Amino acid sequence: MSKMFSHHARGSRKTPAASSELSAPNKVSRPGWLEIVVGLVVFAAVGFGVGPQLKRLGLDPVVYRLVFTSLSGIAGIAGFAAAVLLRIRSLNAFGVRRVSRRWLLIGVGAGLVAYVLKGLAVLGWIQITGNTNNVQGVYAEGGSGGVLSLVLATLFLGIVTPLGEELLFRGVVANALLRYGSLIGVVGSTLIFALVHGINIIFPTAVVAGLATAEVFRRSGSVWPAVVIHVVFNLPTIPAMLLIGAG
Repeated sequence: MSKMFSHHARGSRKTPAASSELSAPNKVSRPGWLEIVVGLVVFAAVGFGVGPQLKRLGLDPVVYRLVFTSLSGIAGIAGFAAAVLLRIRSLNAFGVRRVSRRWLLIGVGAGLVAYVLKGLAVLGWIQITGNTNNVQGVYAEGGSGGVLSLVLATLFLGIVTPLGEELLFRGVVANALLRYGSLIGVVGSTLIFALVHGINIIFPTAVVAGLATAEVFRRSGSVWPAVVIHVVFNLPTIPAMLLIGAG
């Protein structure tokens, strides 16, 4: 046994070139600025480019608003896919990895806390700016066409959007920025996430969601607790807006 092992070891000695080739795929072990830029460009192209084109199709108003509601999630998934396919091509490197049930429960709790803080953040925004314009009214309008449209709109905003946005903004953006430390990773990715939503009444809610999801992502190393937070944060939105007549 020992002779065979010794012979195998001598026969498998690697040249510097071979060692370099073997280690090359490991040089980029996490997303960087290239993935951030490409992911955000694709996100913007889909999220902000497709919307205006939909109006030219002459769709039924409810159908148009339902498709529009799904765009954030679809754009996030598209941006994430583009970032993954660039260099690394490993979902694990982007935080798509299994996590314990404990972290998922933490996600539920953090989502509930964030939902309460969202209301306070909106009240603070209104007090400071006086701006009460609901830019998400189009989402409620998409859910106002009956039970099916309500279910679909809630599914798009409450499930698809959290999945797409967390894959991109936490799996790519926060992940890449965390190489510069927790402060830049969490706060920097939160600001990017909030700015993408615009300087409007949604900005403070995006800050709350971004801080909660980025910090949980940093601690857990997985996007799934962040997705859970975002789902809890978003899921009641359309039913609540319809209930108060915001659509």
